[in-house]
Amino acid sequence: MSPPAGWSGSLASRAGSGSKTRVWLSVAVWALLPLVAFRPTAGQSSLYEYTFHDARAVLKTYCESCHSGKTPPGRLDLALYTAADSISTQPQVWGRVYQRVRDGSMPPKGMPAPTAGQREQLAQWIEITLRSSICEAGPTPGPAPIRRLNRSQYSTTIRHLFNVPFNAGRALPEDGAGGEGFDNAAETLFLSPLLAEKYLEAGKEALNVVLKNPQARQTLIIARPGPDLTPEQAARQILAAFLPRAFRHPVAADDLESYLTLFRARQRDGENFDNSVLLALEGVMISPQFLFRIEEPNPGPEPRLLPGYELASRLSYFLWNSMPDRELFDLAAQRKLTNPEVLQEQVVRMLEPDIKGVDDAVRITKENKLEAMAQQFVEQWLETRELGRDIKPDANLFPQYYDTELQSAIHYEPVVFFKELLTQNLSLLNLLDAKFAMLNNPLQALYGLNLKTQARTSAVGAQLSRVELPENSHRGGLLGMAAVLAVSSYPNRTSPVLRGKWILEALLGTPPPPPPPSVPALEEAHAGAAPKTIRQRLEQHRRDAACAACHSRIDPLGFGLENYDVLGRWRTEDSGAPVDAQGELPDGTKFDGPEELKAVLLSRKDVFVRNLTGKLLGYALGRGLRLEDSCTVDQIVARLKANDYKAQTLVQEIVLSVPFRYQAGAQPAISPVSQGGGR
Repeated sequence: MSPPAGWSGSLASRAGSGSKTRVWLSVAVWALLPLVAFRPTAGQSSLYEYTFHDARAVLKTYCESCHSGKTPPGRLDLALYTAADSISTQPQVWGRVYQRVRDGSMPPKGMPAPTAGQREQLAQWIEITLRSSICEAGPTPGPAPIRRLNRSQYSTTIRHLFNVPFNAGRALPEDGAGGEGFDNAAETLFLSPLLAEKYLEAGKEALNVVLKNPQARQTLIIARPGPDLTPEQAARQILAAFLPRAFRHPVAADDLESYLTLFRARQRDGENFDNSVLLALEGVMISPQFLFRIEEPNPGPEPRLLPGYELASRLSYFLWNSMPDRELFDLAAQRKLTNPEVLQEQVVRMLEPDIKGVDDAVRITKENKLEAMAQQFVEQWLETRELGRDIKPDANLFPQYYDTELQSAIHYEPVVFFKELLTQNLSLLNLLDAKFAMLNNPLQALYGLNLKTQARTSAVGAQLSRVELPENSHRGGLLGMAAVLAVSSYPNRTSPVLRGKWILEALLGTPPPPPPPSVPALEEAHAGAAPKTIRQRLEQHRRDAACAACHSRIDPLGFGLENYDVLGRWRTEDSGAPVDAQGELPDGTKFDGPEELKAVLLSRKDVFVRNLTGKLLGYALGRGLRLEDSCTVDQIVARLKANDYKAQTLVQEIVLSVPFRYQAGAQPAISPVSQGGGR
């Protein structure tokens, strides 16, 4: 496998060829939500009664006046698509319409526009109809764009490659989010000349750390010139052992020779052996085969099973955020990893919580590797990564947050909780409500609890440990965690709007549209004025008709969490008045407080599970999901439902899915993939 020509440019632009067939729609996947009752339905026909003619009527009224004629904007002439079968024969066109309707970019500002309800119904109908058409062919593999190791992956890869406790990526810039909201998405992981220089500096620093560590140096420098070994022969042995691990696949003789050339050049300059080898190793550290995950293209027109070494990397960067270990490399070499049963066994191994079977070469426990994945996924999915960065509780009002030990516990509680679900194979519904929590002394003191560990042999200590929760603890699940409650608050007060929006976005995958630009800000309390609760101020705010439609979806969910202050402490008063945590959804569903809110969310658990599945699938694939990926999501959700929503089932089904295990052909076929145990 050789480096692609012009690798130092924007490699992302090289991906995604063969996008002309109807299954490859450049449309983000959106949740199918016919069961969600978090939106107004009064005066609207049922979604199941919605027809092509209803859709055409909305488009004709608000869109066709511009999008028709000889030169329509974006070359989109809606007047051409008047037959009901056009949605299956022209899915690219309807995909574009769907995207514009869903994100509110059409009609443009200043033009007559459909109501929020009309827009929502039209978008849902297009999505359901497109999915039904596309999924007739079954799941299909999507693109596998070339992508750079992001900052976090680079750090963990260096640590496991050399077995040194060193954060090699600390001087690298943070990566932007793409795809499903994660910074491992290929869409954003290109390499600019300036960033290439930073990776070169990081690689040099990592090598310096390694060579100063006796154990790490001995593992890397496996040969030195001696009476029976020339300097070049020693360098060849070092590179022959190191390159396959660094590049994560076998290395051709030509590749090895190119790095020996660097060694020879330094030798000709009169440098000693160590400095000559160091130059060759620096070349390896800046090689595209190390910095990028590059999969050998599929030359045929039909999808094919991903070769073993590429599959090993997909698996390890999904579950460990790092390179494959020795066992994965060995299975790839033996061509066993493509066997679904072997792949399942590896998933179980990689999710083990104990330290048995530590890799002799790397000596990093599997539990630590899994924690890196849990942190990367959870903090970005729940947006808790922003806590302490852009979002900081007011230091005067909430000084407790700035206690180092407590702050660390707040940040890691959701991560450790999610990891507990994975390692113990617990139900994913624990994320909505659970009978246990992961606490330490500072955190349980914040929550006003006094509990013992699960074994009940000692009090909760400094480490986050599993504890069973008593009745009326006001904890259990994500909604009672300080990190979630703080990141969905303002620095100085709670916000039912932010918390309701967080639930819609993070848990249900149904984000509300952005507020109109003319909407006034919420009135804040002023000195000398009679104190008002947040609820009273929001009720005044909602008298504006422009605000009421969206806030009727958002605010009730947030009101259900008003018993929690900014840091998640339980309270019964706000501004001297009793907390009113009652909420009523647009469909008439009523609840009071977080426990009843959890029950409402659990009654819509399949919407939550579908959203979580889409998020983890997007994270695993390292790209944005497309509409055809929803077929895979459907299958995974069905299997989760049949297996009591067990966490390891979700991981297993993602790894065994067609998009994860297969490569698209050079000209992707429409037919489904069913051979070799594909799902």
